[in-house]
Amino acid sequence: MKLLNFLKEWTLPVAMVMGTLIYFIFALTPSLDGAAEFFGPIIDTIFPLFMFLILFVTFCKVDFRKLRPVGWHVWVGIFQAAFVLVIVGIILAFQLKGDKLVLLESVLTCIIGPCAAAAAVVTSKLGGNLEEMTTYTFLSNFLTAFMVPVCFPLIDPSAGMDFWQAFFLILYKVCLVLVAPMFLAFVVKHFIHPLHQWIVGVKDLSFYMWGLSLAIVTGTTVKNIVHADTTTRFLLLIAGMGLMLCLVQFAVGRYLGHFFHRTQEAGQALGQKNTNFAIWIAYTYLNPLASVGPGCYILWQNVINSLELWMHEKNLEKQKT
Repeated sequence: MKLLNFLKEWTLPVAMVMGTLIYFIFALTPSLDGAAEFFGPIIDTIFPLFMFLILFVTFCKVDFRKLRPVGWHVWVGIFQAAFVLVIVGIILAFQLKGDKLVLLESVLTCIIGPCAAAAAVVTSKLGGNLEEMTTYTFLSNFLTAFMVPVCFPLIDPSAGMDFWQAFFLILYKVCLVLVAPMFLAFVVKHFIHPLHQWIVGVKDLSFYMWGLSLAIVTGTTVKNIVHADTTTRFLLLIAGMGLMLCLVQFAVGRYLGHFFHRTQEAGQALGQKNTNFAIWIAYTYLNPLASVGPGCYILWQNVINSLELWMHEKNLEKQKT
């Protein structure tokens, strides 16, 4: 029972440690090379489906009548857009090249990336407003879909990015990741009541599914960092910038949210990023090495999530006593 309680309380750190250990076991054991080559494509295929199921389970708990924009959405979005413009302005004003440009590009991808779909899972676990968080996730994706094709050609004109092509490509990915599971959840909630009752009756189902997916993401992230074609010093610099940026975005989000009594929601909205999307845009439109930034960011944001969940559980225990 003690082990079970420990796993429940520290799901995210355990998932991150397990993902890291599994990667190094496969990486340092030559006899497992065949197994790694076999399971790699399977994981790549299953993972998007797994994320679909996580969001489907989460959206089954959403009251669709309450999905509407609110005040804190506006201010969090304004800060994200302003922060992006500052970074792009610095790159253009100083005409940065080489490692300095890669460093700022890695920072930019961590800012311009949309709110993580899994932020709704964490917010729900922390007792926040699931509907407001879900609404902002959609708005954040639209904001990112607009900013990426506007800002990236300014940084790298060779990208040859057509605005509408990039815009609709990103929206297509949004539909696959967010709209499809939400539509299925709507159908199940309103027309397949026994299945809906079973899904919502399993406590924290989406959270533990997300913990399992985090182990996979962490292993992949560690692999990308280990194989990054640069010096250890520069990797540490990118990781350090990612940590600082993560703390700033969570802190600013919470500060903006406290004016609307939505500290938790706004903090998650601005701080918890869709790092898989950020890695994709770095690989597609910028220097691939910039993808190390969001790769490190996912580790930092989940350390913060773990601390938030731990503090939340401790506060609940104090209230009971």
